Amino acid sequence: MRKLTSWISYKEDCDFSIYNIPFGIFSTKNKSPRLGIAIGDKVLDLAGVAKQGFFDKIKIDKKVFSQNTLNDFISTGKPKTKKVRLTLQKLLSGKSSALQDFPKLFHNQSAVKMHLPVAIGDYTDFYSSIEHATNVGMMFRDPANALLPNWRHIPVGYHGRSSSIIVSGENIKRPKGQLMMKDAKRPVYKPSQRVDFELEMGFIIGKDSALGKPVSIEKAEDHIFGLALFNDWSARDIQKWEYVPLGPFLGKNFASSLSPWIVTLEALDPFRVQGPKQKPAVQPYLKYSGLQNYDINLDVSITPNKGSENIVSHSNFKFMYWNMIQQLAHHTVNGCNVRVGDLMASGTISGKDVNSYGSMLEIAWAGSKPITLNDGTQRKFINDNDTVTMRGYAEKEGVRVGFGEVKAKILPSD
Repeated sequence: MRKLTSWISYKEDCDFSIYNIPFGIFSTKNKSPRLGIAIGDKVLDLAGVAKQGFFDKIKIDKKVFSQNTLNDFISTGKPKTKKVRLTLQKLLSGKSSALQDFPKLFHNQSAVKMHLPVAIGDYTDFYSSIEHATNVGMMFRDPANALLPNWRHIPVGYHGRSSSIIVSGENIKRPKGQLMMKDAKRPVYKPSQRVDFELEMGFIIGKDSALGKPVSIEKAEDHIFGLALFNDWSARDIQKWEYVPLGPFLGKNFASSLSPWIVTLEALDPFRVQGPKQKPAVQPYLKYSGLQNYDINLDVSITPNKGSENIVSHSNFKFMYWNMIQQLAHHTVNGCNVRVGDLMASGTISGKDVNSYGSMLEIAWAGSKPITLNDGTQRKFINDNDTVTMRGYAEKEGVRVGFGEVKAKILPSD
């Protein structure tokens, strides 16, 4: 791995190193949202960089960098977005750069407002961690036959609600709905008692496909722009009552949280690893070659109101049984088309032990094993005014590429 340095100073454990260059949408006081990249603790204004001519050789309309979503930028295609990233990496590397003549293009991350990075047309959530699926099956079905018959044959998924996806930092009101209380004969309408997080990664579609033309496993990576952290909030009690026979609905669509920075596949390339062995053998359209899982460390914490942070999960994206290109190939095998900005979420990411479980449903085992926080209070699920924060980073041979964080507080219902 080629060693890089930057004239922008940052700590060794900074997520936004010179190796990263993630894209997002930010705004500053009295100026509209526009494209930026994160480097160290700074945000670099790409609209300003384009205005100064640094991207002229790439032949991208300067207006693209002044948009309030990444969609038009992503739509220019990977050959051009890669060149933008490499140009920025070169400008930010070494001991000096022409960019140093434009200090006003750099803003402190703490002083900017981050926005949802893409206009999400469609959103699909998968169910692709074998450990998570097994845990859920053990809790609610036959422990000896925890996985449903189709699980090892297809990446199971459902279409979610894109309108309720929010950017990190936006808080969420506790959802209300129908609950079937223990030993009751009729449901009641009240606030959910079992609000939960789900630790996931999301990937952003970077290239349209045509209706009726599946995206092959060999071409799937060409359609993925990058990844972000994703919290698929769930109301387990609402979900339990409604999910038969058609699956998730109100228990899932009240909110989902996305981190603001999109890390490109190019930045994550050094962290590819082999995924779990898939048995039985998958259908030919799902057979892949090479390393298609990613070694990304993931943490989840709960911070009570006026309390301190508690790490409740250490997991890793490499645990996923079904990888991203398999998910996309399966999603389109029936002819379903995808569009730039569409979001696909991995499904809850769990490892083999309780310390790596990706939801409170598993960590507290459906409420039967509450955890104790450092303020002495217990949690079966998420309480009002609790803040859940997820973080993620990949690290190898002194190179670190991170995602920042995705966080939100659960507020009381009206």
